[in-house]
Amino acid sequence: MPRTQLPDATSLGAVTLRVGDLSRSIAWYTEVLGARVLSQHAAHDHVAATATLGAHGDDTPLLHLVERPGARPAPSRGRLGLYHVAWLLPDRAALGRFLAHVAQRGERVGSADHLVSEALYLQDPDNLGVEVYRDRPRAEWTVERGTVAMASLPLDARGLLRDAAGAAYTGLPAGTRIGHVHLHVSDLTVSTRFYRDVLGLSVTQDGYPGAVFLSAGGYHHHLGTNEWAGPGAVPATEADAALLQWTVQVPDTEALGALRARARAEGVAVATATGGDGNEVLMLPDPWGTHVAVSASLR
Repeated sequence: MPRTQLPDATSLGAVTLRVGDLSRSIAWYTEVLGARVLSQHAAHDHVAATATLGAHGDDTPLLHLVERPGARPAPSRGRLGLYHVAWLLPDRAALGRFLAHVAQRGERVGSADHLVSEALYLQDPDNLGVEVYRDRPRAEWTVERGTVAMASLPLDARGLLRDAAGAAYTGLPAGTRIGHVHLHVSDLTVSTRFYRDVLGLSVTQDGYPGAVFLSAGGYHHHLGTNEWAGPGAVPATEADAALLQWTVQVPDTEALGALRARARAEGVAVATATGGDGNEVLMLPDPWGTHVAVSASLR
């Protein structure tokens, strides 16, 4: 298994979603998920209304919402692009508090124990997938020859609630971040070639039926890809709610230069943008039109 070409310190940044009703989405992401609005801008001069959200006690942007009024909700099947955005909480007690919160609200929630993590699953108002999870310590993961053991087992909900110790959920705690993104693709061979050979992630698990998981730095996965959308699935159009962009953060400009060279060698077009901090951002469209923004965290 090839070593990842991205530095071990690589992590994920904010994701950008196109939604059909900004006020509705803000209400869901603040009241159900527990995010905090960092900024909001009304539509003007043909520029869409937007909002940026993050965790409480932390000004790091985690979610950008872009409104297209009346955008069609994502269908349950048949659409390439987002499967879910996964929000990583800092500890098990926080996940337990979140579970109690959504249960009290009567939200429809899925769940699983993935061996490396414990996870809850919801759908936002545009039927875009949301995972909220906590990681087990790396020392508890099983890794053999570069493959991380993962499964989908019943979640110990009682244990989570016990760890919450009856404390109220007061929103996403400081330290929450985007842990991974999971995408519907139409061809795993094509997606793996792009995300491994161009972006530079390493395959960590390809034993799931119809799915491949990839990461940098030995993490269980920063990216999941699957063929579960079904035959004939198509990318979202501009009239659909969808994932517009997800962000990969590398620690230095050398990693950006290496990525640009890999993309050029593979014949992949790379656009250059300027981030909010004034630094260079590389923009790569995957084979189905989902953009990956790669920036250097210069700290």
